[in-house]
Amino acid sequence: MSTTPPHTRPGGRSTRVRAAVHRAVGELVAESPSEDLTMPTIAARAGVHPTTVYRRWVSLADLLAEVATSRFSGDIVVPDTGTLQGDLERWTADVAVDLADPDVLALMRATVGAGPAGGSACSADRQAQLAAILERERSRGGEPPDVEQAADALLGPLYYRAIFAGRPADPDWARGLVEALLR
Repeated sequence: MSTTPPHTRPGGRSTRVRAAVHRAVGELVAESPSEDLTMPTIAARAGVHPTTVYRRWVSLADLLAEVATSRFSGDIVVPDTGTLQGDLERWTADVAVDLADPDVLALMRATVGAGPAGGSACSADRQAQLAAILERERSRGGEPPDVEQAADALLGPLYYRAIFAGRPADPDWARGLVEALLR
C-alpha cells in the first residue's frame, strides 16, 4: 500500500515541466540574443503549451529570475583559508572564473535585461556567500568591512566587467580588488 497521499505527486508533471522549461531557457539564452527570448519560444523548446508556462510564471522576468536563482545558488563554495584576505581572494577568483563562462553570462544578461528582479536573482547568493565570509572574520575577532561596502568593491566591478563591458575578469585581477578593499 502506498504511503503517498493521493493528491501529492512528487516528481510528477510539475517537476518535469519546471525542469524542461529551465533547460529550454538555458539552451535558448546560449543560442540567441536575449531579445529573442519569449515565453512562447521557451514553451515550444520545452515541449509544453505556452499557457502552461504563463500559468506557472507571470512574466518572462519572473521565469528568468527563478532560473537564475536556481542556477546561481550554491555554485561557489565559501572558502576558509584562515584569513579574511585569503578567503576573499579565493572567492573573488572563483566568481571571476564563473563569470567567464559564456552560458553563465548569457543567462545573467537575459535575466538582468528582463527587469529589476533579475539583478537580485543573479547576486543574492553571492551576497550571502560574502556575508558568511565577513561574519566568519568577525567571529575570529577581526573588523571586516560591511557587506554592502564589500559587494560594491568586489561584486560591482566583477559583474560590470562581465555583463556590460564584455570582458570578464581574470582571477588575478579579481584578487587585486580584494587588496584594494582591505587597504
